[in-house]
Amino acid sequence: MSFSSADLPILKWSLGALMLSLALSAGIVYLSNSYLEQSLKERQTAQQQLFDARAQLLSAQNDKENMAAYAYEYNSLLLQKVIGDEQRLDWLEGLEKLRQQGSVLDFKYTIAPQQNYAPNPPIDAGNFKLSRSGMSLQIDLLHEEQLLHLFAEMRGKLNGWFMLDGCTLSRTSTTEELAPLKATCTGGWFTMKNKNAP
Repeated sequence: MSFSSADLPILKWSLGALMLSLALSAGIVYLSNSYLEQSLKERQTAQQQLFDARAQLLSAQNDKENMAAYAYEYNSLLLQKVIGDEQRLDWLEGLEKLRQQGSVLDFKYTIAPQQNYAPNPPIDAGNFKLSRSGMSLQIDLLHEEQLLHLFAEMRGKLNGWFMLDGCTLSRTSTTEELAPLKATCTGGWFTMKNKNAP
């Protein structure tokens, strides 16, 4: 079959329709590719959001577990009055009760003003400020075990957190005296206060 120029007017509408359908097909393919690319980008964004949401959920679950694990310790520190203001009056009253119980022959003490405490090596205290009220004790003893009992009673009967730095023991006399041993001890009462608290 051969075509001549006389056939052109007859075929012009068919050729026009073919050209139009090719242009429409090319446009549809282009739009389809654009839509596919946009869909892939949206899918990737949705997957990233899902990944981020899962990470946040896992972090929240870990925080919940950590809070449950540390809630007991935190509440224990609150009950012992370690968290909050300095409990100097409670310490003084507690030490006087211990003196009256007579677990040692006698003791004298001084509690220094509260100061900021920076542990060495440094630790991250989070949102808490650490403070320490230094204390020195002069204790008259019959024997060394009384010293251990005194500090055990301080730990068990007094609110607060006392940390002993050290003690020096000396014999006052070689003869049988009322107080043959004297202990000089230093330490400090620690408190933690929330930095955002008034």
